[in-house]
Amino acid sequence: MVEPIRWGILATGGIASTFVEDLALLDDCRVTAVASRSAERAAAFAKKHDIPQAWESVQALAADDEVDIVYVATPHSHHYLPTLQLLEAGKHVLCEKAFAYNAAQARTMFDVARQNQRFLMEAMWTRCNPAIREMRRAIKEGMIGEVVSVNGNFSFASDLPASHRLRNLELAGGALLDLGVYPITLAHLVLGKPDAIEAHSVMDTTGVDAQTALTLKYPNAIAQLSCSYRGGPANEVTIAGTLGRIELRNYAYRPSGYTLVRYDEAPREFEAPYVGHGYVHEALEVHRALRQGRLESTLVPPQSTVEVMEILDEARAQIGLRYPGETHPK
Repeated sequence: MVEPIRWGILATGGIASTFVEDLALLDDCRVTAVASRSAERAAAFAKKHDIPQAWESVQALAADDEVDIVYVATPHSHHYLPTLQLLEAGKHVLCEKAFAYNAAQARTMFDVARQNQRFLMEAMWTRCNPAIREMRRAIKEGMIGEVVSVNGNFSFASDLPASHRLRNLELAGGALLDLGVYPITLAHLVLGKPDAIEAHSVMDTTGVDAQTALTLKYPNAIAQLSCSYRGGPANEVTIAGTLGRIELRNYAYRPSGYTLVRYDEAPREFEAPYVGHGYVHEALEVHRALRQGRLESTLVPPQSTVEVMEILDEARAQIGLRYPGETHPK
């Protein structure tokens, strides 16, 4: 028997609840505490998920000796400072995406993690998804030849109030950081850091981007990506190469398989189901790293997180989107 890894949860929204449900599927961990700025919400969340301790501040959670690692599930605007507080208090951290306001903050977060010898990983579950991992292996083995293009979209139609976090400038809202991070991550996964970026947006009345299209230029490839909460194309990603293509359909950020189409051959379907809601796999990656004494993930390495943030930074600079109180640590 191994000692269970003890999780703390920061925030009580839907994604935090779903993550806790997936942690319950693992037998080598337990959730020991939850924290929220509202004592009532923390208590209700703890009761719902049978969590022993409820706190009403990140400071209290950071001081809890029964917590090894904290899952930060707050809005984007509240990732940076709480993560630093937790790391400096000796906690490991799994922080939701988009990881921070900008790449400068992301670099500081990883620097502080290293200084304190703590594990820190972006909760980019897509990179840990079984189908994505199998797809990446197929690409590395040359199944579609040299990658020449990535076309991807993540959009939905909504009638959200202006106060909703997705439309809220104060909470670092907008389609780009919330939705666009997924197709950008998939493009980065197979092509790496682009040479040039071009971005265009339709802005919301609240000041955030409601719809954004990006073109990422590489030496021998182009990625055309889009995101929107005003409606849009199907949520699919196609990765094309000189010998064929791979198609990710229906929520490409969390696929249960993919289609391989080699030119002049019949399409082949590959299945690689995820467990639970899909968060199990990023939790497993965290557990593997902690038990092996590693401070960085191999599936979601810091460099990839920072480079995706750099793409988001350049896109935001081009569309004129800056958040109140945004800081650029040196």
